[in-house]
Amino acid sequence: MKEVIKTANGERLDTLLSGDGLSRSQAARLIKEGQARVNGIVVLKPSFVANIGDKVALTLPEATETVLEAEDIPINLVYEDKALAVIAKPAGLVVHPGAGQSSGTLVNALLYRLDGLSGIGGEKRPGIVHRLDKDTSGLMMVAKNDQAHLALSRALSERQIEKHYLAVVAGTMKEEEGRYDGPIGRSPKDRKKMAVVPGGREALTLYKTVRQDEKSALVLIRLMTGRTHQIRVHFSSAHHPVLGDPIYGFKGMPPAPRLMLHAWSLGFQHPISGKMMRFTAPPDPVFGAPEQKELEALLPFPREL
Repeated sequence: MKEVIKTANGERLDTLLSGDGLSRSQAARLIKEGQARVNGIVVLKPSFVANIGDKVALTLPEATETVLEAEDIPINLVYEDKALAVIAKPAGLVVHPGAGQSSGTLVNALLYRLDGLSGIGGEKRPGIVHRLDKDTSGLMMVAKNDQAHLALSRALSERQIEKHYLAVVAGTMKEEEGRYDGPIGRSPKDRKKMAVVPGGREALTLYKTVRQDEKSALVLIRLMTGRTHQIRVHFSSAHHPVLGDPIYGFKGMPPAPRLMLHAWSLGFQHPISGKMMRFTAPPDPVFGAPEQKELEALLPFPREL
């Protein structure tokens, strides 16, 4: 058995105990199963808020074999070593099985392709460190053991991983370079959607305009935080929705053959060797993006945070 030990800071237990490879929903499940203790006393409510300074412990069960099946689904394996893999996910591929879908996902494909599995959260599965929406394409990191999973998750939470996206958005960008920092949470009007709301979680998106057309713009985005649908929500709230977005798009925006959002580059320190690594994946030609060298010349931005 492994234990996660943290000091209460005024957050809900499920929020406090998430991170380091555990999603908030996984932490909530373990809390409900009696795996969380506050000052040695079992607490079963994920929404419980401990007193600041209290000792909070979460027991992680031994990993069990996954019931998911390995499937020979073609994926682009960009890089692989004993600790991790980097893949380029195509648009339309769901990352992880969920309600109503237990096959045909990226995880099923990784179970077939990779020989190592991390077991964070109690189930042996390829270590999905971060996710992309189904219709977003591009680069993802996958941890192949628990040590790599914990290190990469910690690096994400501490904003030590550089993530750049390309998006085609509606309208004319007033500024060549800018930022969106509205807090993101569940929409009060539609609980299935996210929105910029008071009291939401901190979210920061930086952008640089690469190309401006009559009705749309290609933007290079640096994602500083990783909230659900962050890029789509921030640009939609600024009246520049991502083209092809059926959830956050507006009526009358230019048509698009797909969601025009692509995870273009990843930069991170190797969790074992400490070596700095950087990967890029060109987007579909439909994005009309410039050549690799021209995009790389725009980095880093901003010069100072």
